[in-house]
Amino acid sequence: MDGALNDRSVIITGAAGGIGRAAAVLFARAGARLTLADREAARGRETLDLVLGSGGVAQFLAGDISSERFVEDVVASAVRSYGRLDCAFNNAGIISDLAEPVSNYTLAEWDRVIRINLTSMFLCMKHETRTMLQNGGGAIVNTSSALGQVGQYNMPAYCASKAGVLGLTRATALDYATKNIRVNAIMPGVIETPMTKDGVFKIPGLEEILLAQHPIGRFGRPEEVASAALFLCSDAASFVTGHALAVDGANMAI
Repeated sequence: MDGALNDRSVIITGAAGGIGRAAAVLFARAGARLTLADREAARGRETLDLVLGSGGVAQFLAGDISSERFVEDVVASAVRSYGRLDCAFNNAGIISDLAEPVSNYTLAEWDRVIRINLTSMFLCMKHETRTMLQNGGGAIVNTSSALGQVGQYNMPAYCASKAGVLGLTRATALDYATKNIRVNAIMPGVIETPMTKDGVFKIPGLEEILLAQHPIGRFGRPEEVASAALFLCSDAASFVTGHALAVDGANMAI
């Protein structure tokens, strides 16, 4: 979809690696002018260098996306640099460090996962929609998960946070449907990212179990999820809003 986002100002959060980095490269190739954000400063600048090295237009801000002040700074920087905000791919998120059922789950870890995975989405959309209203509309895509639709053992906070993203996406899509702001979500299955490899795959035997839950016979690639996000941000999806798109190798079909 080269040229699909020509000269459009786009925010991508969670841009330091995995899906966010793949999206930065793909969106830049599609002509977007990017504002990238992540808490991982060094890896975020690596993403920035990849985009700039390929001739793209981008800037990077390091900070905590669950901080309202930082979210305001990201949105303001996009407008200051490019004059407007047209699209946002709200992709930042974490996998819990704690694999326990709810009876053993700590309140501190619950709060951390909900804050980063769900509260950050609320903050991003709060300020993105305000800005998009000023320039006549836009498109927002939120990263949820297949586990926002189905459950998984020992992941109460993650599943709850990603289900919350779906509810928040649908509610916001309704609120702004007549205001030319489209809001959608993507639901990835297991994707081969550094976060997955450093977290999920380190649990003995879990990689094999999860692979068996993907009828396509493999895990996803970050570029495949990024392509779905690009479609939903583009004019090719102009009649799509309030939708949750599965990019999961038929994981939820079984």
